[in-house]
Amino acid sequence: MQQNPITDPARLGLATLGVVAASVGFGLVPLFARGLTEGGMAPQAVALYRYVLASAVLAPFVWRCRRQWPTLVWGLATGVLMAQGWVAYVRAIEVVPVSTAGVLYMTYPAFTLALSWLLFGDRPARRSMVAAGMIVVAAAIVMTPGAVDPALIPLLLLSLAAPAGFGLGISVLVHRMPAIPPLARIGIVSMGSVLGLLPLVQATPAAALLPADPHGWLLVLGIGLGTALVPQLIYTVCSPVIGTARTAVAGSIELPVMFAVGWLAFGEPLGGAQAVACLLVLAAIALTPARQARSIAAQHDQR
Repeated sequence: MQQNPITDPARLGLATLGVVAASVGFGLVPLFARGLTEGGMAPQAVALYRYVLASAVLAPFVWRCRRQWPTLVWGLATGVLMAQGWVAYVRAIEVVPVSTAGVLYMTYPAFTLALSWLLFGDRPARRSMVAAGMIVVAAAIVMTPGAVDPALIPLLLLSLAAPAGFGLGISVLVHRMPAIPPLARIGIVSMGSVLGLLPLVQATPAAALLPADPHGWLLVLGIGLGTALVPQLIYTVCSPVIGTARTAVAGSIELPVMFAVGWLAFGEPLGGAQAVACLLVLAAIALTPARQARSIAAQHDQR
């Protein structure tokens, strides 16, 4: 579906700021997630709190689309898989630098291209393939033994399930779910994520499911509202206004925000490997601005 970006400068500027603000919210995930896990909460519980609010708020939009149940089943299954990957990501940021985990998470465009090609025969353009290669190189740089403790490499590899799951989500939403409204897409995928997390949550001790103090409840509210529901809604409204090209460039602020969180909130130094990897990822995003929207509810181009 080809977008027709608005040309009014004021509206363009406001929508661009909206995408930037939403992407800042996405980039703040480690701040809330690590705060909760350090307080004793299990990673699967952290993931559940991120998705459950959107599921509840957007359930009416999903219900309106109930006759399109085959499409909803695609979204539900996608959410189940995405949730498993997000748990792996939360586990990774417990022990590895946020900047390293952030670079690995930003490999999702490469997974999107590969999975769209493999599952739906959507062959990527040459520039997209070059950009995907740059992202893979960036991931390799931050995982070299000189850049990270070799003992953590298996955990980092496991955390790649998060961008792989998100890449799968984008592929399915582009090729199987354009028939339902964006808010219903967010809702059904969030519901699938909650469904996928329930078995893990049920096997978790009760003490690891609830915040230990009022500050923990504020973090729960922050991760549900500030990094998921509100940014997703803003992104859904603003990204079609400015088109995928400007959306991708404006949304690339998410990675520097992750770097800033690691540095300012957790005192993590930024090494040369992380800096080079960050530049590679940002360059790759600028090189291929099409169809790599951050929000699962954003409109996507069909080339």
